[in-house]
Order: sequence, then C-alpha cells, then structure tokens
Amino acid sequence: MSTTHFTMHERLLPASPNWYSSRCSDTNDKGILAFGAKNTIYLVDVTASSSTVVGELVGHRERVSGFSFCQHAGQSHNCASTSDDGTVKFWDTNEKVLVKEHKTHQNTITALHWSPGEKNLVVSGDEKGIVVCYQYNTGESQSFFPEPRNIFCLSCSPHIWHYVAVGYKDGMIVLIDISKKGEVVHRLRGHDDEIHALAWAPLPNEEVLYKTTNGMTEGKEKGCYLASGSKDQTIRIWSTLKGKGVMTMKLPFLKRRGTGVDPAVKERLWLTVHWPKGKPTQVVSSCFGGELILWDLTKGGKQKWSLLGASSEGQNHSRIVFNMSSVCVQDNRELLLSTSMDREIKCWDLSSLDCCWTLPTLGGFVYTLTFSPVGTGCLALGVGDGMIRVWSTLSIQNKYDTKTFWQGIKSKVTALSWHPTKEGSLAFGTDDGKVGIYDAFSNKPPQVSSTYHRKTVYTLAWGPPVPPLSFGGAGDHLSYSLYSCAGEGLILQHDPWKLAGEATDIDRVIKDTNSIKHKLSPHTDLSWKPDGKVVAIGNEDGSIEVYQAPTLKLLCTIQQHHKIINVLRWHHDHSSLPELQYLLASGSSNALVYVHDLRTVIETPPESPVVMTEAYRSLAGHTAKITGLAWSPHHDGRLVTVCYDGTAQVWDVQKEEGLCNYRGHRGRLLCVQWSPVDPDLVWTGADDFTVQEWAVSKQEFTKPPKTKKTLDQKAKLKAKKKKKATGKGGAKVEESLSLIGEGNKGGASPAPGERPSDNEEEEEGSETTSISSVTGSTAVFVSIRLHPLQPLLRSVFPPEVSLKKRKPRSMLPLSTSMDHRPREDLQQDCLNLATVRHSEAHCVPGLGDHIQLGLFADRDALYRMFQEEEEGHVEAGHYESAVYLRLWKGDIAGALQVATEKGELSDHLLSVAPMAGYQVWLKTVDVYVKQLCLQEQFLKAASHLLSINKVYEAIDLLKSHQLYREAIALAKARLQPDDPVLKELYTTWAAVLEKDGHLSTAAKCYLAMDSSFDAAKVIAKKNDPVSLKTAASLAKIAGESDLSYSLSLRCAKDLASSQDWLGAQQLLSTHESLLVSCPELADLLILLSLDLTLGAVSWLLGDWGAALEKLLQGVARGNEAGHFLLMSETCRLLFPQGIDSISEHKKMVDPSDEKALAAARSLEAFLCYQDLYHLWWSLSTNTAGAQRDMTNGLHSASENHINGLDGHVTDTPNGDGMGWCVSAQNGDVKMGVRVNACQVLLSEPHATCQATQRAIAEIQQRLASMVHQHSQTQETKDSPGEGQAERPTSAQGSTPTDSQESTDAGQGYIRHPHTFLTELFPDVICCLVLLYLSKSSTLVPDHLKNEAVALIRKYGTTSLRKASQRFLS
Repeated sequence: MSTTHFTMHERLLPASPNWYSSRCSDTNDKGILAFGAKNTIYLVDVTASSSTVVGELVGHRERVSGFSFCQHAGQSHNCASTSDDGTVKFWDTNEKVLVKEHKTHQNTITALHWSPGEKNLVVSGDEKGIVVCYQYNTGESQSFFPEPRNIFCLSCSPHIWHYVAVGYKDGMIVLIDISKKGEVVHRLRGHDDEIHALAWAPLPNEEVLYKTTNGMTEGKEKGCYLASGSKDQTIRIWSTLKGKGVMTMKLPFLKRRGTGVDPAVKERLWLTVHWPKGKPTQVVSSCFGGELILWDLTKGGKQKWSLLGASSEGQNHSRIVFNMSSVCVQDNRELLLSTSMDREIKCWDLSSLDCCWTLPTLGGFVYTLTFSPVGTGCLALGVGDGMIRVWSTLSIQNKYDTKTFWQGIKSKVTALSWHPTKEGSLAFGTDDGKVGIYDAFSNKPPQVSSTYHRKTVYTLAWGPPVPPLSFGGAGDHLSYSLYSCAGEGLILQHDPWKLAGEATDIDRVIKDTNSIKHKLSPHTDLSWKPDGKVVAIGNEDGSIEVYQAPTLKLLCTIQQHHKIINVLRWHHDHSSLPELQYLLASGSSNALVYVHDLRTVIETPPESPVVMTEAYRSLAGHTAKITGLAWSPHHDGRLVTVCYDGTAQVWDVQKEEGLCNYRGHRGRLLCVQWSPVDPDLVWTGADDFTVQEWAVSKQEFTKPPKTKKTLDQKAKLKAKKKKKATGKGGAKVEESLSLIGEGNKGGASPAPGERPSDNEEEEEGSETTSISSVTGSTAVFVSIRLHPLQPLLRSVFPPEVSLKKRKPRSMLPLSTSMDHRPREDLQQDCLNLATVRHSEAHCVPGLGDHIQLGLFADRDALYRMFQEEEEGHVEAGHYESAVYLRLWKGDIAGALQVATEKGELSDHLLSVAPMAGYQVWLKTVDVYVKQLCLQEQFLKAASHLLSINKVYEAIDLLKSHQLYREAIALAKARLQPDDPVLKELYTTWAAVLEKDGHLSTAAKCYLAMDSSFDAAKVIAKKNDPVSLKTAASLAKIAGESDLSYSLSLRCAKDLASSQDWLGAQQLLSTHESLLVSCPELADLLILLSLDLTLGAVSWLLGDWGAALEKLLQGVARGNEAGHFLLMSETCRLLFPQGIDSISEHKKMVDPSDEKALAAARSLEAFLCYQDLYHLWWSLSTNTAGAQRDMTNGLHSASENHINGLDGHVTDTPNGDGMGWCVSAQNGDVKMGVRVNACQVLLSEPHATCQATQRAIAEIQQRLASMVHQHSQTQETKDSPGEGQAERPTSAQGSTPTDSQESTDAGQGYIRHPHTFLTELFPDVICCLVLLYLSKSSTLVPDHLKNEAVALIRKYGTTSLRKASQRFLS
C-alpha cells in the first residue's frame, strides 16, 4: 500500500534521514521537503518559522538511496526515488501514491536526479558505472556506460538538457552528452577521492566568474560552471566550456561548535555542495564537523568563506552534513535545508545565515516514553540510537524544542524514569545492563551505577526503600530508591545518592520476609502503587505478585496470564471514585489485557498470601503481545494499550469496551504515554523510528482490526477453564511468540505496512532494511523470559541466551522424516529390521519406503541410504549436504566433482583435495580459481594460483582485472628484478593512471622502471609552476639536463608572468646557462669605492674632466653587473638634483676636453635611463594590463635585466627615496619633463657602436668554436676510428662567411670615432621601454616614439625586434 493517513497525528518526530547518499533529500517550489529514512520517504511542509510532517511515501522494501523532485512548473508534485531493492519508483506527493516504477538497473543504485532542463527525463546511476536515462511520459529507457567506475553522484544540467555530470568514487568527473549515446564531452580531473556532490551554477554563462578566475572578461563565450565536493577536502569550480577547473577551495579547519558530539565516535568526511538559485556567485558546502560554509567566488584572498550560524553558539550541526537543498518562500526569502549525521534537519535563512528552526529525528526504535511529574510537559524519549531526548512539548516558540543527551550511554536506551519530586533527575537503563541518572538541567555526564545487569534493562521505577536501605542511619534516611528490572530476571535496588556503592537484590528480602526456600521465578516487570504502599512484580511464568512495603511481605499472587508479563500499571490515586486507585492493569505476550481489583487485599492484608484467578475486567482485541499501558490522568478508568499489532487502543475499563484505535504507525508499538495536560492527546513510540502525538477524538476506528486471532481469543474467554500456570520453565512452545510478532496458535495479524527489521542505524550509518512478512519460526523459551523488547535487542552476554539457536538443516532429511510417522508404522519398521537381521529379508534397507532402515543395517544399506539422501539434496538445491555425504563415504573425488559441477567449491574442500591425489588437487585449484573469479574474489583466486606455483598466471589475473597495485606487489615479491613482466606492469599501470589524471603515481611507475625522462614529462603535464618545478628537479637529479633546462625555463616564464620574480630567480639560479652570473656585491662595492675615491681626488686637484670620467665609471659598474638598484642608488647619492647636478659640473669642464664632455653626456644618459624605468614601474602599479604587457616585453627583450627588475620590484617604486609618488595636479607635468629628457638616450652613434660590438662578440664566439672543433679533428686523425670519413669539416665550410662578416664588422668599428668606442652608455633597450610607455600614457611625444622605432629596426637584436613587433608593424 502506498498511501498514508497523514492526518491521524498532531505532531510527529520522524525517522532520521539516511546517511552517505549524494541526494537523499530534495525540495520543490511548493515548500515540501522530502527525505528518505530507512525504506520510507517523509514529506515535510516547510516555512521560514516552522515545519510539519504531512505524509509518507511507503513502498520500497529496502533502504532509500536517492530522491529527487521534478522542478518544472505544474509538475513539482511528481518525484522519483531509488532504493537498495533495485527499483526506481515515481510518486505523486499530492495523492501520496506510487505512479510507476522501473527495474532497469541490475546493480545497487547510487545516484538519482530528475532533470531540471527536461521535465520527463530522470537519470540514475549504479555502482558498476551504468547510467540509465528514463522517459517519465513514455516509459522508455536508455543505458549508457561512460566509465567502468563506481558512480557516487550525478547531476543533470539545468541549461543544456542533454548534459549530465557524473562523479565517481575514484575522484573522476565525467560530463556526458546523452543525446549522443552517452558520449564523453569532458573528463574533469583534479580530485583524488570520492565525489560526494555535484551542483550546477544557476546562470547559464561563465561571465561573472571569468572576471575573477582568469583576470579577463570573455562575455562572447557561453558555458556553465559546475561545482564539485570531494572527500579530498576540496571544492572545485569547473568550466564546462573549456573542460577544466578554474577555482579550487580547500576546506578550512574550524573550531568545533555546538554540543552533542561523542569524541569516541570516528566519522569520515562528507563534503556536499549546493549552488543556491538566488546566489549565482556563492556556493554552500559542508565542512569537517557539521559546519556549513558560504563561499563567495568573486572574493579574492584566503578568506573567501562565511560561516552559517556564526551569530550564536549551538546553531550548527554537530556531525557531518550529507544533503542540502533550497527553496524560495514568501518575501523572496531563500531557505536552505540540511540533513546531518547528528539526526537533525535544520533550516537556514541564506540572507542572514542564521538557523530558522531545527527538526529532531530519531535513529532507532523508540523503546520508552515518560512525562516528568514535576516539569509539566517535559517528555523523555529513550531511543535505540544511543541518545536520550528531552522534549519540551508545551514550548510555544518551538514546537520541536528538544535537548539531546548522549554522554556515558553508548548503547540503546531501553528504560527511563523521572524522579517523583526532584526536577530534572532522570534515571535511564540501557541494553548492555547499565543504570544511571542524568541531571537534565546541566551538561555534566551522568552518574552511573557501579552494579551492572547482565542483560537488557527493561524497567526503572522510583519507590520507597526496602531493606537494607530502608534501615538507613542517623539523618540519612532515603525517601526514594531506584529499582531496575532486567533480562536476567533480577530486580536491583540502587541508592541514588551512592550509585558507586553496590546495588542489592530484592529477592533476598522477599525470601527472608516470606520464608521462601525455593528459587523465585525470574522477574520481568515491576510497578509501585502511587502511594508507595505496595509494589506489583510480574514474572516470567505469567504470575503477578503483590508485596507490601517496606518489608516486601507477599499479599497475593495473581494467576491469570500464562505468558511472561510485559507491563504492569497502577491506576492513579486522584480519581473521583476512590476504589479505582486499587486497579492494576497487566499485559503479557498473549495479547490480552487484564485489570485486577486489589482493594480488599491492600486494605485488609491477609495473614497468608491469597491466589487470585479471576480478573476484574478483561480487554480483548489486540492480536499480538502487549508492550505498553498507560492510565489517563484526566479520566476514571480509561486505559490506553499498545501492541505488536501496530495499533494503540483506548479502553473504557468499567464498560470493557474500546473507545478508539490509532493506526498511524508503520511498525510495532513499544511504548505509550497520556498527555499530562490535554485529556485528548496520547503519545506513542514504535519500531518505525517515530514518536507520534495523536488525538483520541479524531480517530476513525474504535477497535483493533479484526482477524482470526481476535475471534479465537473471544472463544477462549467464554470457554476458559481454570488451570495451573506454567512453571518456571516458561510458556509452551506452541504458545510462544516469534520475535516479529507472531502470536499463539492461529497466527497473528501483521502490523500495517512494511516492517523494518530490528537492526538499527548505528554510528556508521548501517541503516535498516525491511521485511514484508511477519510470519516466522516460533520462538522457544529455555529458562528465561521473553520480554517485548528482548527480540529487538542483541544480548551482549552470549553464554546465557534467551532463545534456542535455529536448528541446522538435517543431513538425512528423508530418513528422519520416516521416523515421524504414526506409531503403527514405526513398530512395523522394528519388525522389518528384525527380519532383515535374523532371516531372509523381504525388503531392501536404505531404499524407497525402507530408507530409514539403512541407518540400522549394514554398510551397504547405509550407502544406499546416502545415495537417496544425496539425490534428494541435489534436487532441493542443497549441494553442500550432498558433498558432505560423499566425504563421509570417503569418496573425495566424487565430492569434489559434485562441488565443481554445482559451483560449490570451498576452502574446506580444497584442503581435502590432496587426499585424492596431486592431479586432482591441481585440477580442483584451477576450477576453484575460476569460481572465485565469477564471484569477483580476484585476490583470493590469485593466492590460490600461487599455491600451485602459477605465479605468472596469478599476476596476469590481477592485471586483467585492473588490480595493478596488487599485481606489481606480487611480481616484485616473486619475480626477478629484471623480469620483463614487471616492466610491462609498470608501463600498463602508468598509462592507466596517466589517463585518469593520477600523474604523480604514474611518475612513480616510470621511476620504478628507470624511465626518469618519462616521469618528468608526466609530472610536467599538469603544467602549473609547482609541477614544472618538480619535474625540472627530477630531470636534473636523473641527469636529463636538456629536459631540466627546458622545464625550468617554462616554469620561470610562468612564475615571471605571475610576478613571482624571486621564485623565478631561485629556479633559474639552479642552471648557470639560464641566469647571468653577477659579481658579488661586496666586490662591486669595493670597485665602486675606488672609482669614487679617485673621482674625489681629481675633484680636489681641480681636474674636473678626470673626476667626471671616474664618476661615470662608478655609475656604469652597477649597470654592467646587472645591479640596477646599485646604479640607481649611486646616481641618487651623487646627483641629488638629477640632470641639473651634472649641468653644474659640466660648466667647470674645459670646452675643448672632448672626453670630459662625453663622460658628462653618458652620465646624463644613465640618469635618464634609471628615471625612465622608475617612471615605467610607477605607471605599472596602477594598470595591471600595462604591467603585464611591459613585463612580457622586457623578458623577451633582454634576460640581462631580469635581475634588475626583480631587485627593484622587491623595493616598491614609491619607497626608493626618489620621490616618484606623483600628485594628481602636477604629476603629468613632471613626468612629461622627464620623458622629454630621455632624448639623450636615443643616440644613433652609440646604438651603431653597440650593434658593432655585439657583432664582433658573436664572431669571436664563432671563431673560438671553430678553433675548438679543428683541434678535435686533428686529434681524431692521430687515432683513427669508426665514422672518421663521414665527419663534416664545418670549420672549413664556414671560414669564408665568417671572414667576410669579420671584415665588415672591423671596417664598421674603424669608422666610429674613438670617443664612442670607449664611452660607457646605456643599452638601446630603453627604446622598447619608451614604446611601452607610449602605449599606456600620452606623455611620450611622437618624435621620440619614431626615433625609438627607427633605432630598434636598424640596430636591435632579434629578441628585441620580436618584443617590439606590435610597434614595428
């Protein structure tokens, strides 16, 4: 049945959303949040202020693994879900019905999404890599297999309907086009671990983020961004237009906030991402400890994120978050809904980033409910997820105001009890026998009793102390003791003030007071009368004993039930009819509720105990064991009962009639409480992981559903005979209940809906599956009670189990069944056997109708019986039993043959195979290996191949199934180091890794096979500076100098383009050929000091010309050495007024002294030279584009200036003491003056001289190479060897050309005046700087620009022309 009566309850705490699913919750535009919990889908109506559970979708048989709404207008009530049962189901949330389903997948489904771009397209993926596209309107489906990997998540593009992004377990993301048969559009590599979530940007373009990620705007190109979250702790933004990542964000490590975290529980990271529709530049992600982070993709720097819920403590989740979805509500507010491992659903306002509300959920069976007698409306819940919830049910602001306690529990909470008078004192018991007391108003850990029960604690009760605690001492008399009853049948009394002390067993007091010598029946429940005068104790044998406090004198024994007592409850003592306070209600496993009137016994205690065999009232109607009772505190004689039949029944006890029946749960009910403030409200908890509040007056039914069980009970009541209760041994086998609710003879009615199993969700998300049948084998009692909670809990003490283990299948079922015939037939068998043994047999023992006699005749008869039994086992499919029968006969080869034919070989059979011979063993191993391969146990198969020395076959087996790591480990362990198989494994694995983007591991493979060149090339494929630097270092270590040189140059260019000058210099310094070596600074300063000293001496002697020459020589030293900063500082100190200072010195020089005048001109040129660079850099700080262009031009023009540029950039242009901070009013005038002064740099004679010097230097280098080559040729002639005749004589062939070039250069050199030959002058590269300045500023006159272009064309080097190509053209 797929519908649900969602109007039955007032409030409901649902089951916890399932864990470790990429999309198990979703929202639609109607404000409905749906999430999968176990095998059910819950629907929650969401607003900015509250949430209401409005329905359920029931139909899956196993855990729900995915859910998605249709997001198209008018279709948002349609949704799809996937489950571990292999189905994809489609629902109508308006009607709460199943519409259709498909079972195309053959493997576990792991991902689901209803396409937001195509209203009829639903895409799902499974763990084997199959992607199924299903058309909702036609029912047609297509399957694609883009990658043989485990799919973790997928997401359909909202902008290009046929694009689907698929995330895999190994970190790969694939973008496929389903309109082209699943063709792969892009493989997005970068993550190293599981892809947990994929989210598309809400806008269909990449313009906004391009401005941030690439530093440029590409508005003409359209695409869509994709966000991904991975277990590798990173969030990546991908460009689907370019097929590469554009942004990577590392999760920040945040201080854990909030409470409710058990430090002993280890949880793995789950990184989910969500791209809100109203925030195209912001992405929400989860973090390590449950925090939610809003990332601003347009913000620069490290702090790109904001923390949700940072305004106050306790807003965040306390455990990892699995799913997020958003919905727009009134006032255009966008709400974010998140589900977490802390079992809470939170709603966030994305505008304020604050938590709007929290919906608690439950992760286990609800074993117990109890209202505080002091704190009105304070409801405590004991749940199987190891936590106690205290719910303030009367809270007005938050109707789901709960507080969670987990410290010191670490087990299922099975019993709770509030202190009668002390507010906030809550006692708890667990399934591992622990008893403790919590203070609900503090955050302190609980006090835990030092005395543990050996079994599950079922009942806790506060009552007056009994001996020895009732004796007390002076001033320490207790008003209340804490009593606990557990599965081993004991009731212990604890001192709440001294829990560290030993608890006492009240059986000792009972035996001493009542002079009992025999062993008491195991106790199963207790209930103190509200006035504390008497206590009722229920026993395993179905009896109820009433004792008088404090001596525990036995007043009476009630022999009414014949099965274990599950629950006892006294009527409240504030009734308008005083006699009702003596009513005791009891429920057991026989589905009947009895009410006894104990007024006479209590008011007039008898001298000896009396036995009661008749009930005051009998309430029949339930069809399974009774698990809970509660008297209404607002009525007289009104009782509510809950049962394994899945219903709660309200009774008028006086009239013995039902008033209403609640059927809202989808499981077995375990506990019930009547509201202490509203006479119409009842609370129930069940094994469907829910707590429900419902109104008595709103229920449709008045009695439990009628079944054959109900009719049998009524007949039993009418014809009931008095009989003795069963002894301590427990109930009869045929009367006992199975652990899933089967009643006594006649069977039981199943609870409505599908029943979840009793395996509960624990810390690592082992969520439950469900079973669809309530029939099962009958439980057998040994000597211990079966409490209603016992089937739901796993005992932690295996030596004393309460139920017998299931009897194993018989090896001889045919002969065994023949021994269960009527007595006459069995006696005839005796006669036949006697005839066989003592005379001629007229029957053949072990065959046909006499098969059972084979066990009692000779061996041949036994073998005949074995043969028939074996045939029966094979026919029934019990091949293991047939194999064992052959082994028992000693037919090992036959046993192996049967197992081989049926694919039932095992390790045990393989171990006995050598007994049949060596060849049989070899053959068996081969067959077993094939069987293991079919079962995908490849590692085990390879290990068995090793046992028969098939090493190469084992390696090939692992390799063929892509287990390269294991194959290499095996090959290295068993083969020689130079075996070609090992190299082939490395090569194959490296190729696969390289294809998948795992470049570092691929490089390790290449290194392992001594292919360093390939290793460096693979690492360099990443093409980022870090990878290039690593690859260059690797190549240098391996001796691949050429490759190292090339990679270092590439890396240096990338570093320089990102303005990391220091990094580029450090990298280039590792290669002498890439970086111009400079003299040590100390040596330069010594020479500079010498020049300046000589200049000063000449100045003092009045030799102005010599002084200018020495000053020029000192200034030029810094330029020649590449230390631009040194030259700049020298000029600043020597000529503080700039060119004006040189003009003053120039006046003192003799006009006829050409050398002195030339020195003055050179000094002016050097001052203009360094002024020009300062001007360039000051402009570049304001124009990023100009800076990048000029930097590139400078790198291309001259490598000699890299050091100078680097040295200057580290000292900012405005901080060099030159006063280059230009004001807005006068800056342009001053800059224009300096630019015009650069006319002195554009000296054609000096440019001609520098070009000639470069030509001569080049010719000299070429001649030196020729001489070196000629000397090598002469040496070769003296020692003949191979290839001597073919050696080219390049020296001879190049001599005429070189001679001509040398002559031309020499003549040009002679034509230049001697002054220019010796004069120091800046390089012509300053022309290029002027040209770049002209592009970014209007300060450069056209005539200067034209002169600079002319000089570069005529005298510039090849690299200089290339850098200025845009100006020359």
